[in-house]
Amino acid sequence: MSKIKFELEFPIHASPSMLYTYFATPAGLEEWFADKVNSRGKLVTFVWDGVEEKAAILSNKNHEKMKYKWEESEGDESYFEFRIQVDPITKDVSLMVTDFADDEDEVEESKMLWENQIDELKHTIGA
Repeated sequence: MSKIKFELEFPIHASPSMLYTYFATPAGLEEWFADKVNSRGKLVTFVWDGVEEKAAILSNKNHEKMKYKWEESEGDESYFEFRIQVDPITKDVSLMVTDFADDEDEVEESKMLWENQIDELKHTIGA
């Protein structure tokens, strides 16, 4: 079964280099995304309420983007990605989040989850 890809854009008042550390480092991710984050090479372990989820880092472009793939979704093309976009004229910074869901209902649930998570990130960095 193929998954449904969706992308969200969140304007964030922060420098790209500072924002990058919040989705590219275990310490940064622990501040807003997961209770605990451990990284071993290209494998990252996220812990929520004592439950571990593992993801592989598919790509990492310094101060620009991080792409992860959940271990449980090995058999499909899904991933989740954080990408920083800077408007060349206004210099406004946006965080683009790409993710996948199993069906339309899950897309809406996932979008709401991401909105809550990014609100937490904005609160954490004071943006």
